[in-house]
Amino acid sequence: MENLLNKESVKRAEQVLKNFDQNLKVIVLKNSAKTALDAASSLNCEVGAIVKSLLFRADEFFVMCLISGDKKCSLNKLKKIIKKKDVSMANPDEVKNQTGYTIGGVSPVGHINTFDIFIDNTLKRFSKIYAAAGHPNCVFEINFENLTKITSGKVIEVVE
Repeated sequence: MENLLNKESVKRAEQVLKNFDQNLKVIVLKNSAKTALDAASSLNCEVGAIVKSLLFRADEFFVMCLISGDKKCSLNKLKKIIKKKDVSMANPDEVKNQTGYTIGGVSPVGHINTFDIFIDNTLKRFSKIYAAAGHPNCVFEINFENLTKITSGKVIEVVE
C-alpha cells in the first residue's frame, strides 16, 4: 500500500494544518473512515465527534457545512441562512472540482476553491473532534475553537 501521507490531497490538507499549528498532524487509519460511523469505530470515539464535510450547491455557488457525525444537515435551515430557494448536495464531480478531494476524504481545510463554511454548533459538545484529511484513511484531531479558526467558518445552527 502506498504511503498515504505522500498523496497530493493529504499533503494539501496537512500543509494548512501545519501552517495553523505545528502540533496538528494527519493520522493514518488502518481502516477506511469513509463514513462517520467507520471513522468513529477506527478512532474509538463517539460518532458525534466526527466532522462530516458536506458540500452544497446553491445556484452557481457552493457552501460547505461541517456537521457532527450523529446529526443531519437541515436543507431548510441552510436555505434560510444563505437566502436561496434551490439548494442541493453537490455531486461527486462538483465536490472534486470545488474542494480537490473525493467524497469520503473531504477535508474541511485545503480546498482548491473558496466558499463559505458553516459549522454545526453541536460539535461544541466534544473536547476533541476528528475531520478528514484528504483521503478516506486520513483524519486529523482538533478542538472546536481551532476548527472554527482554521476554516474561518461561521458557527450556526444548521442541523435538524
